[in-house]
Amino acid sequence: MDIRALRYFVELIRQQSFTRASERLFVTQPTISKMVRSLEDELGLPLLYRDGHSFSLTDNGQVLYQRAQTILAEMAQLESELQDLQNLNKGHLALGIPPMVGQIYADLIRSYRERHPAVEISIVEYGGRRIEQAVADGELDAAITMLPTSNESALDSLELACHPIQAVLPNQPQWAGAGEIRLEALRDVPFLLYTQAFTLSERLEQCCQACGFQPTVAARSSQWDFLAAMVRSGMGVAFLPEPICRQLTREELIIRPMAPNLLWRLGVIWSKDRYRSRTAEAWLALCAETSRQP
Repeated sequence: MDIRALRYFVELIRQQSFTRASERLFVTQPTISKMVRSLEDELGLPLLYRDGHSFSLTDNGQVLYQRAQTILAEMAQLESELQDLQNLNKGHLALGIPPMVGQIYADLIRSYRERHPAVEISIVEYGGRRIEQAVADGELDAAITMLPTSNESALDSLELACHPIQAVLPNQPQWAGAGEIRLEALRDVPFLLYTQAFTLSERLEQCCQACGFQPTVAARSSQWDFLAAMVRSGMGVAFLPEPICRQLTREELIIRPMAPNLLWRLGVIWSKDRYRSRTAEAWLALCAETSRQP
């Protein structure tokens, strides 16, 4: 059924005149007559009782008139909502951010919110590997995580920042100093790592294997402050990105750069093949602006 024919029919009944309806619709009277007859032909039912130049609704016409008003109102609402989406006056952004990344990019999220205050942001905190899968599966629109991803064939990425990983050690004489500490020098020290869902832990263990040893893992946690607390207690060594180390209270801790250098490359990722919403496009555009800033 032609929505335009319904619109013409409803306007005709409202105006109770072919002349007034044609003026409101900016079409000729024969065009309206043709549309009404096409509806009658399609339904196989008379809609108007015609008496010379006047007309009235049949029972069939009354039912169609009531239903058509509802249909047209729904169509108008649909058009309005679609327009709102295009203008980002509404919408939803599903964003993935690992726990230790969130506070670093809180300002970026705030900037997005300021630009698009009507967009609702849902943030989930997964480890890097879980985040990659959620983006690839379409569960998330985009995510910020450690690069490179393990699935570059399915995911696109844009690097946002790069920070060194630092060794966080208990304040004991053997660890005193400000220079680099080699990873091999820590082979007999228990490691305090993020859980295995975190990309950083996987990369660190790979570096240990490249240096010829398998680390002894004393404990794992998803919380950087808890890892630091375990270091303070003397349980072992943790490895945290430099921006996180800046937030640590240095009391009872020694923080040293590492050799070989392990980098924490952060970037935004999104699916190569899935549809990107307007809200996601706006997020990626903001990330691109951020990546270009010195």
